[in-house]
Amino acid sequence: MQQSSRSIRPFIGCRNFELSRNFYRDLGFEEVVISPDMSLFRTDNVGFYLQDAFVQDWIDNTMIFLEVHNVQETWDNLVSLNLADKYNGVRLTPIRVEHWGRECFVHDPSGVLWHFGEFFNS
Repeated sequence: MQQSSRSIRPFIGCRNFELSRNFYRDLGFEEVVISPDMSLFRTDNVGFYLQDAFVQDWIDNTMIFLEVHNVQETWDNLVSLNLADKYNGVRLTPIRVEHWGRECFVHDPSGVLWHFGEFFNS
């Protein structure tokens, strides 16, 4: 690519737009409403668009990796939010150590899989 990039913002869908909006705000993202059926959720220099659109195959195959500075701190924060108690279908998977780094996982209320990870050499 011959140009300088500033950000990348994937589009994700959801089964229940209002529920997912609440989930992502609880997760700590700032919401910017774009239209009645789409919002930008951002934190620091990263963001994604949440759409009021549900396609089962799309949701089942959506995974997002969010690099964090400290995966243990992120995990502790995720646990403290009690997301699985507040949102039906939300699942948290504890930290795993891989050859490249460490990561933990969260399935959002629709089933989108989030990886929160830190690399050993970054």
